[in-house]
Amino acid sequence: MKILLTGANGQLGSEIKDLSNNYSTDSFVFLDREEMPLDDLTKVREVLERLSPDLIVSAGAYTAVDKAESEADLVDIINHQAVAVMARWVVENDRKLIHISTDYVFQGNSSRPLKEEEPTDPINVYGLSKQRAEEAIISSGADAVIIRTAWVYSTYGANFVKTMIRLMTEKEEISVISDQIGSPTYAKDLAQAILDIAQSEYWLKGIYHFSNEGETSWYDFALAIQEFVGLDCKINPITTEEYPTPAKRPKYSLLDKAKIRETFELTIPAWKESLSHMLARL
Repeated sequence: MKILLTGANGQLGSEIKDLSNNYSTDSFVFLDREEMPLDDLTKVREVLERLSPDLIVSAGAYTAVDKAESEADLVDIINHQAVAVMARWVVENDRKLIHISTDYVFQGNSSRPLKEEEPTDPINVYGLSKQRAEEAIISSGADAVIIRTAWVYSTYGANFVKTMIRLMTEKEEISVISDQIGSPTYAKDLAQAILDIAQSEYWLKGIYHFSNEGETSWYDFALAIQEFVGLDCKINPITTEEYPTPAKRPKYSLLDKAKIRETFELTIPAWKESLSHMLARL
């Protein structure tokens, strides 16, 4: 199988690149923004025509959530329109697509783990662009698996875990939001799930949710990082209102993983277990 991945240098792309060494019977094409500029729709189609993959893993995206509020047109091209091009190509050529979406398609006012069929209602530009991508894929009829994930971190790239370690090292006291609830996603676990799905005889198109198991807040996530690393820094819990940002964040992002677990027979690690593995690698 020939697998083409967009966003090759991102957290998820980097983890898939590492794991691809275990799949010697498949060929992988890893494309960064220079090789497949997602803001150039003509080029996106040209690259697909030239490389003709069996499976596209759409992991590349505009992910600067706050900056997105002032660049809505560009965000829509990269996160929605480029994905629509991929979906149409997949349909025309009878191929498959795995697309990575986000918890940000939801309003964030639930109080129970979010199932795939919950109504979407994004509260920021980034979330809206990802919702439109999902709709474009579904309306195209593409043979596609859409995976919504949340709170992604990795040994690669910039992320919450690495930021917390840096701040705890530099400062005696920091403040972290305690009223946003979800579960972190170790990008290596998501990468493995994607490769398992790609190889699965149970392939079934549709929307799925994936994050690590368990429930936490950003504040408790920070405390766990501090405990594992052994840093001496006072961490204060604050509310979302005390830390205003250009883009609103969902207060509740806990995803129900039952569907992806049962459909593809996946084992999903608990978030603290995965955090310890990541920190050991770091």
